[in-house]
Amino acid sequence: MAVLAAALPLIALVSVGIGQVHASPMEVVTALLSRETTAAPSSTLETVVWQLRLPRVLTGLCVGAVLACSGAALQAVVRNVLADPYLLGISSGASLGAALVIAGGLASTLGAAIGTAATPMSTLAVTAGAFVGAISALGLVLVLVGARHHRTSGSRLILAGLAVGYFLSAATNLVVVLSDSRDAVRAVTFWMLGSLGRASWSEVPPLAGAALLAVGFLTLRARRLDAVGLGDDVARSMGIDPERLRRSTAVVAALAVAIAVAVAGTIGFIGLVVPHLARLLVGATHRLLLPTSALLGALVLTGADALARTVLAPREIPLGILTALVGTPLLMVMLRHRSPR
Repeated sequence: MAVLAAALPLIALVSVGIGQVHASPMEVVTALLSRETTAAPSSTLETVVWQLRLPRVLTGLCVGAVLACSGAALQAVVRNVLADPYLLGISSGASLGAALVIAGGLASTLGAAIGTAATPMSTLAVTAGAFVGAISALGLVLVLVGARHHRTSGSRLILAGLAVGYFLSAATNLVVVLSDSRDAVRAVTFWMLGSLGRASWSEVPPLAGAALLAVGFLTLRARRLDAVGLGDDVARSMGIDPERLRRSTAVVAALAVAIAVAVAGTIGFIGLVVPHLARLLVGATHRLLLPTSALLGALVLTGADALARTVLAPREIPLGILTALVGTPLLMVMLRHRSPR
């Protein structure tokens, strides 16, 4: 964990310096220290570092930490190592919300209302629509599993999440098909594939706050997650209500992931693969697994984003595609390594 924590600022400096305007880590540090955050940039490098890359890197660190830590916690409460943060239909709900905003022209309308070209307002509108869609999907899942009647179980969460996810994905595809704007279709598709290209300073504080609260909340319940991972009967014998723990964990993880998805779109495999890598490093005890997953997820996603915008430069590979291309073979290798012979 100490090694991973020490690697965070290093990968951040390298990632900030990578791109069409290249800078060494020392040049990045100089650009960061030579300018007050309230002052106008004095060079092209300072503009690129402060206004474009630094918020993008910070967003990547937060999103990676949220997805990986939430994935590890959800794998515990549903007792399924193939669970990931999108299991509860969050990504599908966020995609539908974003698609309705983009294809419906709401972002442009809001931008025109304030008399600007409205790129910032468009970003805000899409983010808000995605967040509302993600939270609505979570509410529908909780209704289906009977959370009000205290009957939440791991299998019910999985089934309800799959049902809601498939339905909302179909609704999103319908919105895309019915859209008359090619630009809107392209924007929705790119957003659904995941990217940190829309990152801005206005989104960093709420995202960082959500990451800290989610990781802290879940880590404080590490011992309870250890118990429920052994079975509901074991948890009850220790005085733990597994259904209440399952609901609270799902809600906290889903809220944090909803904010992350609203900002970055759908980025798969981080919440699925990274917890498995963390288990190889520190074992399955959640007191160590959760913070390690958060650190490793932040590192992996930031590094993946640096590759996504440089491998085919000046083109940018959607981040969700890159994580799937890398994560799928890695998951296959781990499954092969753990399979009985």
